[in-house]
Amino acid sequence: MEIVGNPSVTVNNISKIEEGAPGTLSFLANPKYTHHIYTTNSSIVLVNKDFVAENEIKATLIKVENAYASIAALLNLVEQARPKRAGIEKNVHIDESVNIPDTHYIGAFSYISPNVILGNNISIYPHVYIGDNVRIGDNVTLYPGVKIYHDCVIGNNCTIHAGAVIGGDGFGFAPTETGYQKIAQIGNVILEDQVEIGANTTIDRATMGSTIIRKGAKIDNLVQIAHNVEIGSNTVMAAQVGVAGSTKIGSQCMFGGQVGVAGHITIGNNVNIGAQSGIPNHVEANQNILGYPAQPARDFARQAVMIKKLPDLNQTIKNLEKEIQALKKKLNE
Repeated sequence: MEIVGNPSVTVNNISKIEEGAPGTLSFLANPKYTHHIYTTNSSIVLVNKDFVAENEIKATLIKVENAYASIAALLNLVEQARPKRAGIEKNVHIDESVNIPDTHYIGAFSYISPNVILGNNISIYPHVYIGDNVRIGDNVTLYPGVKIYHDCVIGNNCTIHAGAVIGGDGFGFAPTETGYQKIAQIGNVILEDQVEIGANTTIDRATMGSTIIRKGAKIDNLVQIAHNVEIGSNTVMAAQVGVAGSTKIGSQCMFGGQVGVAGHITIGNNVNIGAQSGIPNHVEANQNILGYPAQPARDFARQAVMIKKLPDLNQTIKNLEKEIQALKKKLNE
């Protein structure tokens, strides 16, 4: 770490670099925001160690290996300093078979069903429902309105945000002569350790076996994960992604918003998929893909450029056709 500027400066808050105020700390990680560092009123700015100033900067700079990771660590410390709720509020139903750990918070109107196993340091906010035989690990936070259906498993250090539904029935129906016959969904959902699920996301239980979200995966708001899907470790999905049933997704993948994935396919490790892409077939590992149907990102970019040129190309073709017709006419004469 290297300090450039006044080493005695103090701050009492954190702000965005473009909205910086005296007494606050900001950070610069994205080069698109570099111009703000020369006008910001923040007292301190975290920057990467390779940052080189081109103009005078009023703020004190702290050069670190990774400014984004450093601000993340600071924000986590701020969050940890917030007062934590504890105890059991009124109007809570807890089945007598459930052992409540010493460190816990259970908010009003929550419902905990028979044979639920709770780990230590659990925070269950109001209106949470936990079904029969659910197992929840240590250091788990369930925000208001979370629903966890029977037999599901939540690992350690997981966070599930408001309105998420874990373990609802998979979309399984058998066509018959008189309509669709529902197929009982007798599996469950397993969230491994350090998984975070966004608000109003739904993860369906398996028809048989388990729908599995592997360790460290991060799922954004309004995502639909269908039955028997497996999502690899440290894979991240932005809002409104939809994954159809029985698809297997590798580790360290990144899905942009509104990506749609067909069922019964496999996506390899380290695959990056651009926003609004459609994935109808298997994808090998280490790909950057985009579009519908998704294809290598460079190919899609070239095609996008060509599409813009189509009107001019069309006019060129028409002009060439006229010239060819004129030449033919002269040759015939």
